[in-house]
Amino acid sequence: MNDLAELKEYVRVHARGQRITGYQDVLDRVRTDESDAPGSWVAEWCRAAEEQERRGRHLEAARRYALARFPYPDGRARAEAGARGVAALDRWRSGRGIEPLELELGGGRVRCWTSGLSGTDRKPLLIVMGGIVTVKEQWAPILTNVRRLGMAGVVTEMPGVGENTLRYGADSHRMLADLLDALADRADVTRTHTIALSFSGHMALRCALDDPRIRDVITVGAPVGPFFTDTGWAAGLPRITVDTLAHLTAIPAAELTGGALADRALTGEQLAALDIPVHYVASGRDEIIPAADISLLKEHVRRLDLVEYDDVHGSPDHTRETQLWTVASLMRDRDLRNLQSAVINLLLRLQRRRGRPSA
Repeated sequence: MNDLAELKEYVRVHARGQRITGYQDVLDRVRTDESDAPGSWVAEWCRAAEEQERRGRHLEAARRYALARFPYPDGRARAEAGARGVAALDRWRSGRGIEPLELELGGGRVRCWTSGLSGTDRKPLLIVMGGIVTVKEQWAPILTNVRRLGMAGVVTEMPGVGENTLRYGADSHRMLADLLDALADRADVTRTHTIALSFSGHMALRCALDDPRIRDVITVGAPVGPFFTDTGWAAGLPRITVDTLAHLTAIPAAELTGGALADRALTGEQLAALDIPVHYVASGRDEIIPAADISLLKEHVRRLDLVEYDDVHGSPDHTRETQLWTVASLMRDRDLRNLQSAVINLLLRLQRRRGRPSA
């Protein structure tokens, strides 16, 4: 059972990012995280999802099922909510040019949502991944806009998350290289761009050290070095983060906070070797990513585009600005200068000039 206050606190950034209306009403109805009885976390989010399904709003239903299984399936109820979310997204994507794809990579099954893959017209590739608590169904709608960028797109999950059966380990960054190998006959993987949020951003940075096919990394709140090595910092991490990492890695929580992940830390020398744009949103009051990680990036990454907000992890009060910044960063790296890019940059400037939190 999760700490209810933490659940309500950390789910807000995901609810805002997906523009889920009425999320506070759902949170107000939740009184416990036990079982799936009325008033429980899973029951109330599933109830909200079912209301959307009855109205034929399958994407909205999928978003709410994703929050019902948040932060990870710790039993039957959350596992079933996750499966219902996949089914709802599958109904929504019909007729929208989004196709499912299942791959065997590194001894495990990796399922994806895709758009624009073609054996005869191979386009530059965009990979989108969330972090340790977000499933691919939360990001799949991005694929409806990928064609406008002249790209093929793949939305997938970190090892151990959602329908990815791989274990999250020190070598998990290889999953990205394996994914590119598997898609080489259906996309121009030599021009791969990544939107990799949180812990998947760390995976993308590590993979880019070895794989020149990755042309950029766009991320928000990714751990880099000290997060993995500073046991003092680890001792103060939110329980929800530690428990989720323990679930994904099969490493006991006590060992995780005692330095068991130190072999994943990126060094200054490694970061200095990156010769690609790294776009990073940092939160000044981040309770998960230490300030030392941001200092390491500033000191060593040559092509760093850093945006810093006075906010908590994920910058939930700057959601709209972050979304616009993400698209603008991708278009700049793709060297796209057209009406669409001009509109995106104008909206971003206007959002920044407002100087107030976005909703």
